[in-house]
Amino acid sequence: MRNSLAACALALLLAPLAASAQPGTMPAMPMNPPPNAPWFDTSLPAGQRAEALVSQMTLEEKGQQMVNRANAIPRLGVPAYNWWSEALHGAVIRSRATVFPEPVGLAATFDPALVHEMGTAISTEARVEYNMELRNHQYAGLDFWSPNINIFRDPRWGRGQETYGEDPFLTSQFGVAFVTGLQGDDPHYIKVVATPKHYVVHSGPEPTRHEMDVKVSRHDEEDTYLPAFRAAIVDAHAESAMCAYNRINGQPACANDFLLTDTLRGAWGFKGYMTSDCGAIRDIYSGYHCTASLAAAAAVSLKHGVDTDCADFGEGPVAAAKAYSDAVTQGLVPQAVMDESLKRLFTARIRLGMFDPPAMVPWSKLPDSDLDSEAHRALALRAARESMVLLKNNGLLPLKKTVKRIAVVGPLADQIPVLLGNYNNQPSRAVTALDGIKAAFPGAQITYVPGTNFLRNLDAVPATALTTPEGQPGVKAEYFSSTDLSGVPSVTRTDPVLDFTFRGPGAASEAPGARSARFTGTLTAPQSGTWEIGVGTPGAKLWLDGKLIVDNTIDLEHQRGPKTTQMALQQGHRYALRVEQTPSRGTPVRLVWRHIVADPQGAAAIAARNADVVIAVVGITSQLEGEEMNVNLPGFKGGDRTNLDMPKEEADLLKAVKTTGKPMAVVLMNGSALAVNWAAANADAILDAWYPGEEGGT
Repeated sequence: MRNSLAACALALLLAPLAASAQPGTMPAMPMNPPPNAPWFDTSLPAGQRAEALVSQMTLEEKGQQMVNRANAIPRLGVPAYNWWSEALHGAVIRSRATVFPEPVGLAATFDPALVHEMGTAISTEARVEYNMELRNHQYAGLDFWSPNINIFRDPRWGRGQETYGEDPFLTSQFGVAFVTGLQGDDPHYIKVVATPKHYVVHSGPEPTRHEMDVKVSRHDEEDTYLPAFRAAIVDAHAESAMCAYNRINGQPACANDFLLTDTLRGAWGFKGYMTSDCGAIRDIYSGYHCTASLAAAAAVSLKHGVDTDCADFGEGPVAAAKAYSDAVTQGLVPQAVMDESLKRLFTARIRLGMFDPPAMVPWSKLPDSDLDSEAHRALALRAARESMVLLKNNGLLPLKKTVKRIAVVGPLADQIPVLLGNYNNQPSRAVTALDGIKAAFPGAQITYVPGTNFLRNLDAVPATALTTPEGQPGVKAEYFSSTDLSGVPSVTRTDPVLDFTFRGPGAASEAPGARSARFTGTLTAPQSGTWEIGVGTPGAKLWLDGKLIVDNTIDLEHQRGPKTTQMALQQGHRYALRVEQTPSRGTPVRLVWRHIVADPQGAAAIAARNADVVIAVVGITSQLEGEEMNVNLPGFKGGDRTNLDMPKEEADLLKAVKTTGKPMAVVLMNGSALAVNWAAANADAILDAWYPGEEGGT
């Protein structure tokens, strides 16, 4: 075995020391704190209260507070808490919430004040959700792992959509605006905690982020990668930050001398808490082999001031929590170092008002109507309008209101997911491009033809195609408290559809306590032909007529989109259907399909010939570019791009439509650069709409 400790330059830090003295809510537990506990004394400074609380914890209890899913300590009045929540361009919460444009589009507004206003709206919706959960004796998160202020230096990076682009100054301005919008300006309480990520020098590639060592000069670190984080920490006073997966100049980001000790805690004087990215502490041990054990990895990250470990993947929070207490008992880190981390964590929770009477917290009386409000929808519309960029126009736009016949083509015109990007919630309403065009031209004849099979909507299989074993509409649903379908179902019922995004009356919803699920019945296609069919949730398998056709249980950490297969289905035939999810990760699963069209371009050309003008809505989606994805298609690999070309099917569609001679406007939806050289030369107008949020179609 190679000398990994020397390679990571962590050997001295790992020498044993003398031992020293949900995107969820968590249910409340009966609390029995000691009378007059100082951590509930609102007259004391938050840091003093936190110190008093930590001093009463056992070593085991302390270890259980070092992971993102922190246990309750009823005897001390400490509720369970999940530190992980997201709010990249909208609060990712249990309720419906406003979805704003993806950050790369927001950057194109050049309007930090708008992003500050958006951050304020997001934190308001987060607080409303928190208050609602509290009334139901639940605890929602108020620590949001946003914004992503990495530098989008390589346009092939799949997560560039989450950033404000490649410019350090612009990114700094937007980072400050977002952080201050989230955290509020109350002198005593934090509205919600902002967590700039991923610190630092993290710009892909996605497939190698757990193993790569980024070699970068000190000048480039200071000049390119650190300015936005310095602004967020020093100027905006972000209460938290997240360290990245990759190594930088030999040392992991979550155990890096220069970045964490010298710069963050040293030069910048950061007093807040640092969280790891999910699994990044494990990577120190199992990925980079910089330590001999998980406990040693926990120890070295603690010594570098990393305070909480996102351990939902891999070993899980229970094993990770034990690693922290083991690190102390094995003499790898003094308990005093752990205590300092815990003080920072509980200071944050106290400053969020979690240990104070709700009436004392400024946002405890926000009306529920502030959630997904009309005012926030109007702000999302303004952000979408400001984000869009007109790249070309030979006079076609704006379209005359007198236009009579419009052909809309392109697979993205009628899609909601492409509006929402990634790290998003589901809005209560969303306006597709097709919806927006229809609303703008109510007197025109509008014909929509997707024009490709590629990137077309995967729709939830409708109730009309599903029948229970007893012959009723829907499927038989069995939910189990076990993770492997063993035992007797805790809930058995009929679910009308398998669509976890549908929340209307009678919609399937997660059964309380369910940890695995089975759905059975029959499936009937409305027409014969080739169908693409699959499941849109990790951990699921799909059988038709007893044959396993889709297995989405492999590599759960990287499954971020639907998994499908193509097969021939015969109209009228009842196919025996079985779907299983073990373990459940958001039951019920989403059963999806789409009919494969024989000549999609030909149909689009016919529509164009019969129209006065063509609007082509094309581009890419977050199903192709994103975080460490299991995608391997021409032009896309592992979440990243392998080239910047427009996908061939869409490029061919534009050429086919243009042969009709009709004027053509191209609307691009994308989170990263697209080479549109043909369109630049041949289209009459080009509009870059990015991933524009819930009001993008308007």
